[in-house]
Amino acid sequence: MEREGGKPAAVVAVVTELRFTQRYREYLEKQKLLDRRHRVEKMPDGTVALPVLGEALPEQHLRELRNRVAPGSTCIVTQLLDPLPSKKAQSCSPAQRLYLEVRRWVEGRGVTWSAELEADLPRSWQRHGNLLLLSEDCFQAKQWKDLEPELWETVASALGVHRVAKRGRVSPDGTRTPAVTLLLGDHGWVEHVDNGIRYKFDVTQCMFSFGNITEKLRVASLPCAGEVLVDLYAGIGYFTLPFLVHAGAAFVHACEWNPHAVVALRTNLEINGVADRCQIHFGDNRKLKLSNVADRVNLGLIPSSEEGWPIACQVLRQDAGGVLHIHQNVESFPGKNLQPLGSSEMENGHWPHPRPIITNQWTNGATGDSRRKTLSAATKPEWQRWAESAKTRIATLLQQVHKKPWKTQILHIQPVKSYAPHVDHIVLDLECRPCPLVG
Repeated sequence: MEREGGKPAAVVAVVTELRFTQRYREYLEKQKLLDRRHRVEKMPDGTVALPVLGEALPEQHLRELRNRVAPGSTCIVTQLLDPLPSKKAQSCSPAQRLYLEVRRWVEGRGVTWSAELEADLPRSWQRHGNLLLLSEDCFQAKQWKDLEPELWETVASALGVHRVAKRGRVSPDGTRTPAVTLLLGDHGWVEHVDNGIRYKFDVTQCMFSFGNITEKLRVASLPCAGEVLVDLYAGIGYFTLPFLVHAGAAFVHACEWNPHAVVALRTNLEINGVADRCQIHFGDNRKLKLSNVADRVNLGLIPSSEEGWPIACQVLRQDAGGVLHIHQNVESFPGKNLQPLGSSEMENGHWPHPRPIITNQWTNGATGDSRRKTLSAATKPEWQRWAESAKTRIATLLQQVHKKPWKTQILHIQPVKSYAPHVDHIVLDLECRPCPLVG
């Protein structure tokens, strides 16, 4: 059991004299109240503390212990601030512990345990401090409904948390609001630390993807000193913060239209000490008045950020251009072999456009930086085709927006994660430069 900072969370315990310990233990076990995850502890005054499940021990059980189970015993409730795990808990995986605790509790309620209920238990989950976030594909059987809300207290106790929430599907409302229901607890605010950056947000209102950590680490390593950046889909600061805290961007314009995400973004800018280097633009970024300011634009929206491409072209510096980081979900087809980076041949012939497009090293053309990074990933033909299409489309948009020809060049294609079977989340780094005037 852990608190937000990684320390063991306090557990409730009932304290009595040593000679009454066995009677108390037998009663608490019979009532399904004994916390088997933690050890019975001897207190400095010689009394014994027996950890119990839940956040309090109901008064009727205290009366029963004092008056019937062990008349004359001391019976007080305390908190063990640094509880010790039991030997059983140390050798039991969290999923096994959840199964044992939930089954014991369900059967104690007179409900027959079944294979259906066991199959409906979660095998994995996200943990944010003392909040457990379950996936949508668990606890779906009808029998669970009759066991709420006490069921969630049992789940929380088994896994050492105080709050429980369950994920649904992301709402198709344009603001990427997660359909998360808080099942136990009075609020959904959590804190997560990634690469030394603190993110606070409400899990019931804002998204947080652990799968994007590789891309957050990558942008944190980009040489952005002195640059102005526009983040068109800032959210709670997933990429805004790495650009400011680690990459050294001089200033970021962060665009976001989810009001809950904006609240979290403001908080995160403050707690990470970079609020003075960021301006939040609340609302639809397609109506953004900003132009001719950016050395770099981040377009971190999937499945596609294409609606933001025209505004990305608008905010790029007219005199020098810059780099676009374009996120996209690209479908690939089963049975196709990965192409090594630098390969010049596709499955049935040659690339339809001149190479080298994707290389085994990249440079940041926006700053003339000579940093090079060796890549071990492989690329797929579908990624290449999409990148070529995006390159051509954005060159056309840039000419339309700025009324002069531009050239675009693919610097790098970065795989982020597999989003679904045969669907890959990738990022295209696209260099965009105005063509020199002739004559």
